[in-house]
Amino acid sequence: MSLLQTHLLQTRGLSRHFGGVQAVREVDFELPAGEIRAVIGPNGAGKTTLVSMISGRIRPSAGRIRFKGVDITGLRNWQRARRGIVYTFQITSVFQNLSCHDNVALALQRKRMTGLSGRVHLDADALRGEAEMALDRVGLAARLDERAANLPYGHQRLLELAMGLALAPELLIMDEPTQGLSESEILAFCDLIRRIARETTVLLIEHNMAVVMALAGRITVMNEGAILAEGTPAEIAANIDVQHAYLGT
Repeated sequence: MSLLQTHLLQTRGLSRHFGGVQAVREVDFELPAGEIRAVIGPNGAGKTTLVSMISGRIRPSAGRIRFKGVDITGLRNWQRARRGIVYTFQITSVFQNLSCHDNVALALQRKRMTGLSGRVHLDADALRGEAEMALDRVGLAARLDERAANLPYGHQRLLELAMGLALAPELLIMDEPTQGLSESEILAFCDLIRRIARETTVLLIEHNMAVVMALAGRITVMNEGAILAEGTPAEIAANIDVQHAYLGT
């Protein structure tokens, strides 16, 4: 079996420059299905640029991206969402004046409008049922009709995650999902991600090293736009180059 068949996601020579600044430099990256992968690195290492190219938010200056063996380099972000790549943002992006139900319902309707399923329209009962299921997965089913603005910050992050899960992703990309969460919220979030990972491959940018070490099966370390090292949490913790570049030892 070829590499293209054994990896859910694969990049070759992926690069992005902004003017004279080379944000990502010829990155070869592979992610098997079913894995929780963390991408770490100092500020400016190119992490967010990398996942933004994978999700289609920005186009690469060079290189190729394959998903499930198919070249998706030229596809737009909604076309990649159709194929199963969902990206949740570093800053909470829910609609504050809408209820939890309506936030998730908008995601579901967007899925229908962009052809993510065979149906174009859901009746109100079916829409509410799907929204309830997505909210239940993140522990917010009881707050279905509550305005997003009334939720604590940690619950707003969970609502955003529910909106992403409503799109039924095969690859869920999260950028700093524990930013601003309390210690107890982080512990609950880690449990949630482990449950999600039973069905969905997870690609995680995270600065909280305790979260990274607890969740990730493998870690990719970026520095100055390139991959510095990859390995298990134990291998990364013992890597001298990583210690100098990122872990501060």
